[in-house]
Amino acid sequence: MSGAGAEGRRAGAGASRPGVAGPRAGAGASRPGVAGPRAAAEAPRPDADNAERDELYARLRAYEGRAAATAGRGKDLVNEPMIRHWCEAMGDTSPAYRGPDAVAPPTMLQAWTMGGLSGHADGTGRSAAYDEMFALLDGAGYTSVVATDCEQEYPRPLRPGDRITFDTVIESVSPRKTTKLGTGYFVTTRTDVRADGELAGTHRFRILKYRPAQRTADAEPARRPRPVINRDNAGFWAGVAEHRLLIQRCTDCATLRLPWLPGCNACGGAEWDTVEAGGEGTVFSHVVMHHPSFPAFAPDGDGGPYAVALVELAEGVRIVSNVIGVPYDKVRVGMPVQLDFLVTDPDLELPVFRASEGG
Repeated sequence: MSGAGAEGRRAGAGASRPGVAGPRAGAGASRPGVAGPRAAAEAPRPDADNAERDELYARLRAYEGRAAATAGRGKDLVNEPMIRHWCEAMGDTSPAYRGPDAVAPPTMLQAWTMGGLSGHADGTGRSAAYDEMFALLDGAGYTSVVATDCEQEYPRPLRPGDRITFDTVIESVSPRKTTKLGTGYFVTTRTDVRADGELAGTHRFRILKYRPAQRTADAEPARRPRPVINRDNAGFWAGVAEHRLLIQRCTDCATLRLPWLPGCNACGGAEWDTVEAGGEGTVFSHVVMHHPSFPAFAPDGDGGPYAVALVELAEGVRIVSNVIGVPYDKVRVGMPVQLDFLVTDPDLELPVFRASEGG
């Protein structure tokens, strides 16, 4: 979720209709305010003074429209076991993803194109042009990288048995921009995913290749990225401001949902009300973030390791947040935690979960 718990509108959990998914961090990317930094959360500024003299940008633009990967083939057909595993991991119980007429959750789109730990077979992978472009950036000192956001479109649903092919193009390179992380270039690639030759989805993925900003002794303390607040999750953040953790409840079938979504992922109902979480929960799963160093997320302010947990609330829904009150290496699955609210800076307060070493 953006900031601390609720994510904005996602085309994931229960969406089965074509459309455009809002920005997300991919499977390995961190969520702003909780799991790690995202350059997109800090408004980039064009490097206006040097824009006309940016010879590197002129060279990078020559790669726009060139292939980043060609003739890619999914390692597996769209299949029911992977759909089931995804739904179990996401807690998605939509009937659209089960039974003889099942479709795949739309936001599984990228999963069908991934090569896994062993990678893709020969003939599928990054192109020479893509590697050349990155070598240019690395050679100019823009050696760091962070994923910022992605966008997806779904012209038609994927069904078990579909054979996946894909091609990726370097869609755009931005002018040089300065962000809180440093100065660099946003690179956007577009992957067209086809099922048995028919366009089934488009996945745009954006990264920032940058030269890290140098912090000085008198620099302002690092701040967490701001949560993205929109019409679909504004009520959640209004509750946080009142020290209340609000869970959506479908008024048609009474299913609870968190993060907030515009519709029910169980019955598709659009009407909802809220219930307030009691605050008790347990650590369902967790990770320890070691890299990259990001001082705003670490209790010691030095960017050291910190714990990010998937907390299961007593009400049965789950939320991603930070665990405080114990060292990162003391967090464990099954640990009881209690809702708290953490003021990270004068302008941001987030729901977190406090544990005790004796808990």
